[in-house]
Amino acid sequence: MMARKLPFSFYQRDTEEVARELLGKTLVHVLKTGQRVSGRIVETEAYLGARDAAAHSRGGLRSKRTESMFLPGGHAYVYLIYGMHYCFNVVTREADEPQAVLIRALEPIEGIEFMRRRRRVKRDLDLCSGPGKLCD
Repeated sequence: MMARKLPFSFYQRDTEEVARELLGKTLVHVLKTGQRVSGRIVETEAYLGARDAAAHSRGGLRSKRTESMFLPGGHAYVYLIYGMHYCFNVVTREADEPQAVLIRALEPIEGIEFMRRRRRVKRDLDLCSGPGKLCD
């Protein structure tokens, strides 16, 4: 199955709209071996920049860690939480408007055996069922 890559313009819009419209889309990662690992996005969370107390860019905070949030929509913002899990976000809006959508959960589609080896969970439901599980 060959899907279309979303254009940067898709992400350079209202963050809450992007978060809703990402639901049902497929996130694909191609390994160095050429194997595809993918999942359907089933949960997202919008972070609305300077006015959002939960956003890393709240109050206009800008640091080395958050610098990618200030890029134009379509870039990735990945960060470490609790010193052990990485979270994957897609930056939205125009440059210098630091908003993003956290990809919270996926429904695995391709590369499930690979996911099982990496995640070592008892149930397939737990492979990608939380934001800290997507990048591990």
